[in-house]
Amino acid sequence: MRTIRVIEKYPPLCQIFEQYEKEPMAVFLDSSLENHLGRYSIVGLFPYLSLIKGETFTVNGRECGKSFEAYVKEYLENHREENPTELPIVSGAIGYFSYDYGMEKEGVKSRHEKHDGIPQCILCFYDVFLVEDLREHKLYVVANGMCGDSLEMADRILRQIAEISDGIFPEKRWAEKQTAPGAISVEANFEKEEYLQAVKDTISHITEGDIYIMNMTQRLKVFGGRLPWQVFKRLRKDNPSPFGGYFQYGDFQVVCASPERFIQMKKGHVITRPIKGTRKRGRTRAEDEALRQELLESEKDKSELLMIVDLERNDLNRVCVPGSVQVTELFAVETYATVFHLVATVEGELEQGKNVMDLIEAAFPGGSITGAPKLRAMEVIDELEHGRRGLYTGSMGYLTLDGDCDFNIVIRTALCLEGSYELGVGGGITCESELEFEYEETFQKAKAVLEAIGGE
Repeated sequence: MRTIRVIEKYPPLCQIFEQYEKEPMAVFLDSSLENHLGRYSIVGLFPYLSLIKGETFTVNGRECGKSFEAYVKEYLENHREENPTELPIVSGAIGYFSYDYGMEKEGVKSRHEKHDGIPQCILCFYDVFLVEDLREHKLYVVANGMCGDSLEMADRILRQIAEISDGIFPEKRWAEKQTAPGAISVEANFEKEEYLQAVKDTISHITEGDIYIMNMTQRLKVFGGRLPWQVFKRLRKDNPSPFGGYFQYGDFQVVCASPERFIQMKKGHVITRPIKGTRKRGRTRAEDEALRQELLESEKDKSELLMIVDLERNDLNRVCVPGSVQVTELFAVETYATVFHLVATVEGELEQGKNVMDLIEAAFPGGSITGAPKLRAMEVIDELEHGRRGLYTGSMGYLTLDGDCDFNIVIRTALCLEGSYELGVGGGITCESELEFEYEETFQKAKAVLEAIGGE
């Protein structure tokens, strides 16, 4: 039996989650930027069903003979529950799909070694959700009774929140030693000339008609700096985003400040919002406005976005009602702490008999971070990039037992593994791309994350 409690006076959800961030598989989907995209923040605690696809597919640690996709589809069909509330989730799973999962799904063979240390995808179904409505300033505690009595669980969480409010929460069971900010070193898996050559090679593929557009990336490895939870708190403060998050998976942590929604579905209505086109923020109001206007008027960036919009329309048409897929927004400029982005919105209605896994299989990975045509672009990506992407440019988010979902694109994200950080950075390449600009843009996109890891 599910229990839902609501409170209107509570400490920040980030402060509440801090008391649980060492709990096994604790996750936080964070809308630190309050806008029309980021109304809710969601915490998942106490998983009762953990689905992990790595070398094998395991269910609660035991190898499963079914495929990951078949298991999820069957579970969603057999455990469907209607959501009687207006909350985005009361029962369901939170997790991620890596870009490498998308490569395997699309049948793209890689010349690179597999990314060590993280599974291709993780979905955990949680007993407890904390859901913050940022618009109404209310916090909902949802306990499903899967790991114990739901009334007792909800009451215990409420007591702990009250203790946090009163400043008397018990000392943590662990010690946090913070390394000195600023003490970081950064290694790229491309030398500058190598990256410029890879952009040239991409342009050659485009001019020869092999592809139309492609997302070219490099990976940075960062040594030193803050601990992951401290990085997350700094990043959400200095670079708020509607699709951020912090995932605690024990052996590794994910720190995310993504501005991009990959796919959202509510009651069968599907939305995807590709980003193509970036400018840094100006140092003065006049410079800021000039850069914003430059992006809005850039034919190169608009052409780039149009090609990806066409790809996303085709992806959605594979699983949506014929004639329902429409472009409802085009060439919108969105403002973030360090950059401007050019964005579009594509919408459709999912066909009867399809579910969230059919949608993910049709559209993943997102076209904005591959290129077009998608399959050939992914093959060229593997040919030109210097390693597998791993989680980078995959998706993090949630799916619900009533059939909804919301997943981001994993960009502006650091993966902490074995004491160091990895982050990917890149951008869309067209035949009009300027080599130096594309290289510098990658570091502009990395700026906020690097400063969160090691800035003063």
